[in-house]
Amino acid sequence: MSTFRLPDLGEGLAEAEIVEWHVKVGDHLRVDQPMVSVETAKAVVEVPAPFSGVVTALCGAPGDILPTGAPLIEFDSGTVVGSMPATSEEEFVESAAATNRPGDHGGSRAGGRAVPAARALAKRLGVDLAALQGSGRAGLITLDDVLQHAGAAAGAAAAPMPARTIGVPPANGASPAARAFAAAGDGTAEPLRGMRRAMAQSMSLSRDQVAGGTVCDDADIHHWAKPGDYMLRLMRAMVHAWRVEPALNAWYDSAMQSRFLVEHIDLAIAVDTPDGLIVPVVRNIDRKTPGELRAAVAAQKEAAHRRSIAAEDLRDFTLMLSNFGTLAGRYGIPLVVPPAVAILGAGKVREDAVAVSGKVEAHRRIPLSLSFDHRCITGGEACRFLGAVIADLEKPD
Repeated sequence: MSTFRLPDLGEGLAEAEIVEWHVKVGDHLRVDQPMVSVETAKAVVEVPAPFSGVVTALCGAPGDILPTGAPLIEFDSGTVVGSMPATSEEEFVESAAATNRPGDHGGSRAGGRAVPAARALAKRLGVDLAALQGSGRAGLITLDDVLQHAGAAAGAAAAPMPARTIGVPPANGASPAARAFAAAGDGTAEPLRGMRRAMAQSMSLSRDQVAGGTVCDDADIHHWAKPGDYMLRLMRAMVHAWRVEPALNAWYDSAMQSRFLVEHIDLAIAVDTPDGLIVPVVRNIDRKTPGELRAAVAAQKEAAHRRSIAAEDLRDFTLMLSNFGTLAGRYGIPLVVPPAVAILGAGKVREDAVAVSGKVEAHRRIPLSLSFDHRCITGGEACRFLGAVIADLEKPD
């Protein structure tokens, strides 16, 4: 009997969701035959068979979220053609349990064994893991177990929460999460999955690790010689600003309290999709021609909507850009995702009343919001960078 465990799919993520099985128990598989589609935070990936053999067990159903290294599928026999993480389920569970301290809503090491994501959710919702019976292998407590206990519907087929009248207390014994959901009235509670789940994790990381600051201003583009491609002009302006003030194109290592100034710009661009926010990276924007930049941005946006972005195009960005004004909004407070230290947000272009030589004129202006990690970036550095962005944007061409 051979067990194949969920591999590290190369995105630095700790889990993946089973989307669809392409095989069933009893099937004879060949090496490299697609056997399951899983959804990571950014893409749907087909996992090929690592063995030739007969499937004896599927270790999860569509909708299940598995940690990297957890059993995925079992074979009667076969030949291993690759290497997999050596972490066993028991080692994974015990290391997670060992990090729990008495007083956390997870009990002690003696009980309430759960995957780290389930343990973190339980702590937030006030669920005592010691009181749960895990539905995972060997009694492992999963995210769905926590959600069900909290009163939230688990899985894709989540059922609506019962309606209640505002001001009428919930039934005795209702959990904090159930009370919170019920207070909102009719609706459907659903766990975050895929890109939305990754966004929640990234934003929590930003909240916990970044000392954020934001400065805002406007760039007057009234004198542009011709209608411009806002994205390309913003990227060009960021390259110019980096040359004036290089401190914001950097990574910060909080453990070592050191920053690393990067000598090229790998720009993360926020792309809004129906499934959630995805942030692909355009590499070396300081070395690309306008035509090359336009093609690179178009390719990444298309791949984002197809959910086909390569893993290497989702990480190691040095600077960030959110052009949220294409949708709505004047100013914002974009959140920096570590280890990067800065993100520029561009709001909706509009005509403003501007005083010029004692007269009032209507000028088109771009509102800008620059957020930065104040642990390693000074206010002066941020203002100089933003000032340089504005100076470049206000050039006629």
